[in-house]
Amino acid sequence: MQAWQKSLIVAVLATILVIAGTLVYFNYFAKRRLFVSTTTSLYDTGLLDAIEADYESSHPVDLSITAVGTGIAIQQAESGDADVVLVHAPSVELNFLEGGYGVNRKIIAYNFFTIVGPADDPAQISGKNATESLFNIVQYGQNMPDQSGATQIWVSRGDNSGTNSKEKSLWTAAGYDYEELSAEPWFASTGQGMGATLNVANQKNAYTLSDIGTYLKFSTDGTIDLNALILEEQSLLNVYSVMAVNTETVQPNQEIHESINFNDAMDFIQYLISPATQQLINDFGKDTYGQPLFYEAVQPLKDNAPQPIVSWIQDYAFFNGSECPPQYRNGYADLYS
Repeated sequence: MQAWQKSLIVAVLATILVIAGTLVYFNYFAKRRLFVSTTTSLYDTGLLDAIEADYESSHPVDLSITAVGTGIAIQQAESGDADVVLVHAPSVELNFLEGGYGVNRKIIAYNFFTIVGPADDPAQISGKNATESLFNIVQYGQNMPDQSGATQIWVSRGDNSGTNSKEKSLWTAAGYDYEELSAEPWFASTGQGMGATLNVANQKNAYTLSDIGTYLKFSTDGTIDLNALILEEQSLLNVYSVMAVNTETVQPNQEIHESINFNDAMDFIQYLISPATQQLINDFGKDTYGQPLFYEAVQPLKDNAPQPIVSWIQDYAFFNGSECPPQYRNGYADLYS
């Protein structure tokens, strides 16, 4: 064999080794990036830290998580700045689906909102339902001798988040106009996330609406001294859903985001609804807080139990009798079997 032939063989083998090494690297070592836009309540509790660590330990994917209010999370997804969204405002989620921006919605968890306030409960809401509690708070606020705004006894997130959407619906159900109330001197708005809003309410010795998970974390940590005064009634149900960002045109003039990592988004959704991850969600916080911060939703919806909670979830978070009507499903029929 001539020298040039040997050199050629060596060069071919070297090329093969480089190509093989590159394939091995990208398949097994290089991590893809999945952008997740989510609500602050999931992040503040630490649940997403646990999910991120578990998911990344078995998938070649780097989860890049941005925790904001539901409204901003949806906006980021519509702009193509997220691959998947984890939120808790069904009416906003429906608009996202109807606009052609999201597909394959799955309900993954639930808990309850709670109205928290000072231990001495000056508005006397303990033991009352949400509507009665808000009425008492309004009466207390409007009859306070100090109407300068120096004393504020209700703190709203005011950030178009899922929690803020729930709060607005509770005020409406109680017969009040949120915009009118927000202009009253006893009513404060933070424009911030759940943790920051709880801290402000604690500083003001005021009432606020919180998801139970974030409240329990901050209360148990000793960050706040507020008490949970209204618990686990139907009007306070809080349902978390995940949606993939759509990559197909379904509306005229809709912008298509070709860079969306749809495959990994769907893999992440299937991971979230898997029995193992649902158990992780159900167990999270039990040892530290004496109860789960969130409850799994996938199997209860399949089993139609426990009642009446499953019926509450269906009434609150289903659209036309489904967590994701067929026109908003992009393949992956096994998600809904």
